[in-house]
Amino acid sequence: MTFAKALQSEDLDAVRSFPKADLHNHFVLGGNREFIRRETGYAITPIFERLKSMSEMDAWSGKYIGNRFNSPEGRRLLIEATFAQAKQDGVTVLEIGEDVWGLGEFFHNDIEELIYAFQEAKEKNAPDIELRLQIGLSRHCPIDYLMGCLTNFWGHKEFYSIDLYGDELAQPIENFIPIYEKAAENGLVLKAHVGEWGTAQDIVTAVEKLHLDEVQHGIAATQDESVMEYLIEKNIRLNITPTSNVLLGRVLDMAQHPIAKLYRKGVDVTINSDDVLIFDSDVSKEYLRLYQSGCLAAEELDDIRMKGLN
Repeated sequence: MTFAKALQSEDLDAVRSFPKADLHNHFVLGGNREFIRRETGYAITPIFERLKSMSEMDAWSGKYIGNRFNSPEGRRLLIEATFAQAKQDGVTVLEIGEDVWGLGEFFHNDIEELIYAFQEAKEKNAPDIELRLQIGLSRHCPIDYLMGCLTNFWGHKEFYSIDLYGDELAQPIENFIPIYEKAAENGLVLKAHVGEWGTAQDIVTAVEKLHLDEVQHGIAATQDESVMEYLIEKNIRLNITPTSNVLLGRVLDMAQHPIAKLYRKGVDVTINSDDVLIFDSDVSKEYLRLYQSGCLAAEELDDIRMKGLN
């Protein structure tokens, strides 16, 4: 059976059996809920209805996550849960990492301990997965604070990429230029969340100011044909999370998700999970939902899958 046939038969287990990438996964919320329930006896219920505000998502997080895993042991459990989820889902390339503040909070300010925690969890739960270890930055944090935290990360070749996330309007993207210049010197793939809540022009500004290689979300690009053409010209990849976009009210429904317009225009797009524990959005379900909604054809989805593995 081919991947396209698996989609056409709407066989989730078959879809899961094919290799795929997950390049936009926030590991704290990216784990396997059955793994967590088995290890802790604690059940986490996802969101299925469209949220009316971000405060509703914050309320969900407070109820189901809160401070429950805010310990070194809890953090390691969430890392393991993410590898367990990826293995079940047929993910063979997984890009995840720790926010810089987590180094002191959970890993005794020991960068080697942090790196080992991810590598150990991979070997224990999914040794065949390609781990692309990421450095995470919260956009609301002061730049001097982030630069101080990052001194522990620079020079460690185990890290593959850097990503900026959080409220797109928290502070001007230009503030992060010194960080991204240093990240480029360290050979990291440069990524940032932009164009989920902001505008198409915000995407261009972020790419130009930070010299981004990839954009997390970027769905606002469909507002402007010239921005889509710019992304094609610059070969900028968009790592998109469809169910998250729908449930957060950024897209009306799956059938009208802008990934179809982006893909058919020629923009490089991938399909990813974002926050599995919140949105029940493992990568295989994302492919199947896009197919079942009529957003993209099975052959188009297979093409996206293969490109994401490269």
